[in-house]
Amino acid sequence: MSPVAMHMSDGLLNAPISVVLLALAAVGVGFALVKARADLDDRTAPMAGLVATFIFAVQMINFPILPGASGHLLGGALAAILVGPWVGALCVTIVLVVQALLFADGGLTALGANVTNMALIGTAAGFAVAVALRGLASRGKGGLAAVAFISAFVNTLLAATGFVIEYAAGGAGGVEIGKVALLMWGLHALIGIGEGLITAVTVTSVASIRPDLVYLLKGSQKPLEVRS
Repeated sequence: MSPVAMHMSDGLLNAPISVVLLALAAVGVGFALVKARADLDDRTAPMAGLVATFIFAVQMINFPILPGASGHLLGGALAAILVGPWVGALCVTIVLVVQALLFADGGLTALGANVTNMALIGTAAGFAVAVALRGLASRGKGGLAAVAFISAFVNTLLAATGFVIEYAAGGAGGVEIGKVALLMWGLHALIGIGEGLITAVTVTSVASIRPDLVYLLKGSQKPLEVRS
């Protein structure tokens, strides 16, 4: 069994689906770029840079999930919790573009699919779960860690689901969709555990030092406090 990652490579999807996903990714990233302007200032911009750098570095490290299979951080939930969904989507997109262009990690023709799955679906799913559980996150570090873990786990499974749907619509890898679905969901459920642990540790570490820099802890009326 070869190492498993969310990154699609060239040739997994046919040309029409690849073009559609590239257009969808461009629209989604463009919208995120417009919305992110309201979240970026002199304090949050450096944080966004640090988040992108961290995700890039950690994505380069695979962790074992089964004999002969490994996974890596997707980063959508992590980015969304720390810098918000719009800036978070841009952080993950930048990482994916750099990896595709400089390290051939994920094919160029599959860049639209990878951005759609990890930067758009993953970030949106992770943030939606985190917001739904924001009350728990404000109760203390344990609550915040639990929310980060659950958000990252859901982020991983829904990003994998995006992969399955896209392959069902235009897969060119020669593997039956049933096998692809079982492989993706089964392995990414395990990857989601690693993703959740990394996200929980990272988010709580930042919150313990500078809770004001954690986007999720910014309430609509006043910042939420992480009580020890």
